[in-house]
Amino acid sequence: MAEEKQKKNLTVFGQETEFDGILEFTDNLVITGKFSGEINASGDLEIEKGSVCNVRKMTANSIVISGTVSGDIDAPERLEMCSGSIVHGDVKTSRIRIAEDVEFEGEISMLEKESNVNVFSVASKEYKESLVLKSDDPR
Repeated sequence: MAEEKQKKNLTVFGQETEFDGILEFTDNLVITGKFSGEINASGDLEIEKGSVCNVRKMTANSIVISGTVSGDIDAPERLEMCSGSIVHGDVKTSRIRIAEDVEFEGEISMLEKESNVNVFSVASKEYKESLVLKSDDPR
């Protein structure tokens, strides 16, 4: 999986960039300017400090927000709201981290992460262990 992330391209929307519409991408994107519309992505998304996103819906595998986002957010893998960020909208994610100095208004729905283990080929104990979230596991 780490190999797969290394192969993805990184695109940056600069500070002077203003984009309005529907944005779809499979790689990784960093927004440092302004965006309005809808984001439908399978890659990772980062909203930098000072950037502003007004969306109907923002969907990306993993989202890190340091700027301002207004609208609903769907981040199946994880969502991080960094210190100083402003988020107004409902959130769906399987993992979330919210820093102390965050302005957040909305509802959070936690998604259950599906296991990659084939239930028909493993012992029940092994399957149960695969369901444990190991995001903070030091290994």
